[in-house]
Amino acid sequence: MRAIVTVTGKDTTGIIAKVCTLLSENDVNILDISQTVMQEFFTMSMLVETENSKKGVSELAASLDELGKSMGLVIHTQREDIFTLMHRV
Repeated sequence: MRAIVTVTGKDTTGIIAKVCTLLSENDVNILDISQTVMQEFFTMSMLVETENSKKGVSELAASLDELGKSMGLVIHTQREDIFTLMHRV
């Protein structure tokens, strides 16, 4: 299953490294990634494959949310099918 992960917050060193490490530790593959810094604000969107993950999407989302809170970020994880349905025109 694929999921969309978004990360937003104040830019600090190590955001990408910590998020990617958590994903790697859970056997989640990053298929696509886009990030930018607008003045002091960091934003990142990732398309990930969770098929081989040790955790389900909801457990993974909880782990990412916990990581985000510890770093002062908002990390939102959503299954690709739900994301697609919500953003149809």
